[in-house]
Amino acid sequence: MPRLGKLEAAVMDVLWSADGALTVRDVLEKMPPQRNLAYTTVMTVLSNLHRKGMVAREPAGRAYSYRPTVSREGAAAASLREILDAADDPRSVLLYFAETASEEESTVLRDGLARRDSVS
Repeated sequence: MPRLGKLEAAVMDVLWSADGALTVRDVLEKMPPQRNLAYTTVMTVLSNLHRKGMVAREPAGRAYSYRPTVSREGAAAASLREILDAADDPRSVLLYFAETASEEESTVLRDGLARRDSVS
């Protein structure tokens, strides 16, 4: 999964927060006002996200409506996977993360591993 730039991530946040598919105009209206973006800028970002496989689009009148093809959690997990795959020593990266994880995060990891092991 490709990494997201800051503007792409902001657009994905809008899509992930939506109840359904959004048009370019909808996304533009839901963007933080301090962004002060042009319609064509949002349209270009959404086209790039579509090309990257991050969003699906379907005709909506004379425009398109967009929806995410991956969840926020799935995108975050793919980013972590990319980091581990690129690391010279992924074991050390995982161990460092485990040592810095909070108690709650450690519990979630243990529960996830236990669930995975019970399914295998």
